[in-house]
Amino acid sequence: MVTAQVGSTLSSLSSVGQRQGDRVGLVLFGTNAYLHVPLTLDTLSVRKMLNNTEVGEAGDATAIGDAIGIAVRNLRDRPQNSRILVLLTDGGDNSSTVPPLEAAKLAKEYGIRVYTIGVGTTGIVPIPDRNGRIVQAQFDIDEDLLKKIAEMTDGGYFRATDTETLQKVYGQINKLEKSESETKSYVIRQPLYRYPLGAALCLLFLLSLMPVYKKVRHGF
Repeated sequence: MVTAQVGSTLSSLSSVGQRQGDRVGLVLFGTNAYLHVPLTLDTLSVRKMLNNTEVGEAGDATAIGDAIGIAVRNLRDRPQNSRILVLLTDGGDNSSTVPPLEAAKLAKEYGIRVYTIGVGTTGIVPIPDRNGRIVQAQFDIDEDLLKKIAEMTDGGYFRATDTETLQKVYGQINKLEKSESETKSYVIRQPLYRYPLGAALCLLFLLSLMPVYKKVRHGF
């Protein structure tokens, strides 16, 4: 399975380690959307890159459509039936240049299944800003939009209000999108011919001494 996960919160790849053998990429989006990590098998590096990402790094708005568009561009050339996009957001689209549903149509054309996850609570919520101060922010998750995106692309919509629920959601997606990874085994061959060859040489040497031994025994 090839996946590209997009998210406006830092918990979007909390279970990326469970996708060993898959190519995983990361698109961050806020006011803008950009490819943060290209598709790679190195899931450990993806997690490290995510851990180094700061809240609000891409801006304070939500560009869902642009994020889907970037993910589609990076997934469209991958093998068919292995293109999966996990879209995680805690807000509604308000900054995209590409309308989210248009981006979803594009994903559908390329056979990309989109699983959408709405995280957090709605309404006015206290959150830390870049300076560490607690501020009040309005969060409005557009669940209808997320459901439509998932339905259009034959994916699914999930709601997660806390970290524990989010982990369960990722577990459900992992069960739905199981992948068969090809493994190659390399056998390092160690030559052992020297052992029978050595034994044969020793035997040959002993046989060559037999005439001398007989002569010595019979006193020449």
